[in-house]
Amino acid sequence: MKLPVATEWALHCATSLAQLEPGTTASAADLAEHFGLPAAYLAKQLQALTRAGVLAATTGPRGGFRLGRAPADTTLLQIVEAVDGASPPYECREIRRQGRGALPASWCRHECILAVKMADAHQAWRASLDGVTLADILADIPAAAPARTRKLLGR
Repeated sequence: MKLPVATEWALHCATSLAQLEPGTTASAADLAEHFGLPAAYLAKQLQALTRAGVLAATTGPRGGFRLGRAPADTTLLQIVEAVDGASPPYECREIRRQGRGALPASWCRHECILAVKMADAHQAWRASLDGVTLADILADIPAAAPARTRKLLGR
């Protein structure tokens, strides 16, 4: 499975915002500059995160984005699904029933085993991401990273 590049951006931006002092915001422009990303496209991803409740946005001269809930209450799955959706990456179109090699109907009474195994893998992937919070990520980054991030992004 290959996720869009925007997923990486969203994960890094949320992690950076999680390092800021509570109530502190960073603008889309600041985050874009921080990571060397196109501001207009990043802003769309930040808006998607806001719609999903992962981030909260404020307006005005000191406005910007901050986490919408505590790092311990924000999972990687929530971030990924906010920008990439929750649709499974594999869709079985039952080609086993088509063409010259079509299987007899009696062989296809059960769901395609490939579809089952792909769904199992997708559920395992989702469960893995759902089991990791931003607090877990913050616990594994270098100790000096939050202070550096606050210095570069905090408003």
